[in-house]
Amino acid sequence: MGMNLGPSSHKGHKLYRPMSEINMVPMIDVMLVLLIIFMVAAPMLTQGVQVALPKADAKPIEQNKPVEITLKADGRIYVGSSEVPKEGLVDRLQIIQENRDEASIVLRADEAMNYGTVMQIMAMLQQAGMVDVGLVTEPTE
Repeated sequence: MGMNLGPSSHKGHKLYRPMSEINMVPMIDVMLVLLIIFMVAAPMLTQGVQVALPKADAKPIEQNKPVEITLKADGRIYVGSSEVPKEGLVDRLQIIQENRDEASIVLRADEAMNYGTVMQIMAMLQQAGMVDVGLVTEPTE
């Protein structure tokens, strides 16, 4: 179903017929390139601090944008993606508690973290008035 774009002679006159089909190949090429770009870029969008989570058979809980506290194996503490000193954690959590109606906390502690340190952080959460605390684990295989 090709088209003849060349001149057609009709009694000695050269007539050009208009192209009546749209070439879709360039648009399909662009769409496929965009699809590949998004497929490559999507896994890179995860943000946060890398931590090795312990494994458990617990069901995931549904929450509305919880405050994420991360405890690294080397003792550093992160609220969201910003590092917070241990001494300033209670003050930071109290500010968060005042600014939110319902502040849910998700505690992500590295599995190599000392249990006593995790319990100290949980006591600090309780001191700041945070009672809705969840511990993050990875599912067992």
